[in-house]
Amino acid sequence: MHELSITQSIVAICEENAGGLAVKSVTLEIGKLSAVMPDAVRFCFDVCSAGTVVEGARLSIIETPGRAVCEACGAEFAIAAFFGKCECGSRSLRIVSGEEMKVRELEV
Repeated sequence: MHELSITQSIVAICEENAGGLAVKSVTLEIGKLSAVMPDAVRFCFDVCSAGTVVEGARLSIIETPGRAVCEACGAEFAIAAFFGKCECGSRSLRIVSGEEMKVRELEV
C-alpha cells in the first residue's frame, strides 16, 4: 500500500508550508490515472497527521478525470486507462490530464 508513504509525504509538505500554524483543511488533487487510491489516502490521513500541525485538519480530495489527445486527428477525449483508441481508429494517444497528485490548497 504505497498510499501510506504518499500520505506521509503529503503531511510533511503541509507541515513545511504551514509555518508552524495549525492546519484547518487540506485539499488534494488526485488524478484517476495516478494509481493512487483516494479512499486509502483518506484512511491513512488521520494516522499520518497525528501529533503534527496537520492533526484534525479536514481532508478534501478532488479526483481529476483522465483525458487524452489523439496524435493523429487532434481530438481530445476522456480516458479511463493509459491505453485506448480514438474514434478515428488511432491508438497513438498523449495523456494530458489524470496523472496529477498534488496538494492544491492548504488552510491554516
